[in-house]
Amino acid sequence: MIIESLKSLYNRDLNKLKLEIESYKSEDAIWKIDKNISNSAGNLCLHLVGNLNTYIGSELGKTGYIRNRELEFSLKDIPKAELVEKVESTIKMIDSTLVKLSQEDLKKDYPQETLGYKMTTGYFLIHLLSHLNYHLGQINYHRRFLD
Repeated sequence: MIIESLKSLYNRDLNKLKLEIESYKSEDAIWKIDKNISNSAGNLCLHLVGNLNTYIGSELGKTGYIRNRELEFSLKDIPKAELVEKVESTIKMIDSTLVKLSQEDLKKDYPQETLGYKMTTGYFLIHLLSHLNYHLGQINYHRRFLD
């Protein structure tokens, strides 16, 4: 049951991310920063895609994804359609990975101590969802202020 709930919540929130990116009227605005806004929506989107593909895709799904975190924050002017495609691919990856997990898998230790301490896979999946939502809120405000 918890796996289906996680799958549903990731789908819901990644589709919200996709909608936020699609809702920008100006593609240039996706990449704007301001004196008090240091990360553009485009870079936050790339960061979320990279984060989820690393910790869910590569680690749990064995997708072979290799992260370049520095590029998540330094790349600019990627077309809106390409960002949306990256989010859609991430949704598919999460669906295909989570469906393979069992309730017992959620109780096992996550293979890495990414937060500096041991945690269960279930705990970390919830953490990743809250991280997604944190940045999703930032992107929403970014769009409303700078687009």
